Amino acid sequence: MNDIETVSIDKIIENLIYLHPLLSKSLTRSIRAKTNLNPGSLYILGMLSKNEILSMSEIGCKLSIPKPHVTGQVDKLIAEEMVERLFDPHDRRIINIRMTEKGMEDFKIIKQDISKDMRERIEKLDKQKLDVLFDSTQQVRDILSEIMTDSHSPLTSCNKNQ
Repeated sequence: MNDIETVSIDKIIENLIYLHPLLSKSLTRSIRAKTNLNPGSLYILGMLSKNEILSMSEIGCKLSIPKPHVTGQVDKLIAEEMVERLFDPHDRRIINIRMTEKGMEDFKIIKQDISKDMRERIEKLDKQKLDVLFDSTQQVRDILSEIMTDSHSPLTSCNKNQ
């Protein structure tokens, strides 16, 4: 790898590191204004909305958080009647989590509210910036999906039966 490629890769990494807190701060502010749930709880709901049922270990692995933290988040969601525990009939050690009807409806409303807030911000852009943002975010999403789903990556190697 030559020096130009190294500098480019370093700048890409710097940009990605910069983007995360910028997006996270904005989303967190929007989330806090719309619900009493924290971002971690919403991430769990988002994963469950796409996967239907996940074990506690799978949730922890996919979010890269320790199982005790998952348990705390899930307990809060159970108290809000948004998720429920299901015990695996074949292995009592495995606890699966599923979103309730209330959870699905509440999550849908929260996503709509957050989307509305983001829409209001994005709609302020002129056509040219809007086109650039669309193309850029689509490309970044595609590329990150490709590099982050590498089968050798520790980020994607969740064991189903953990």
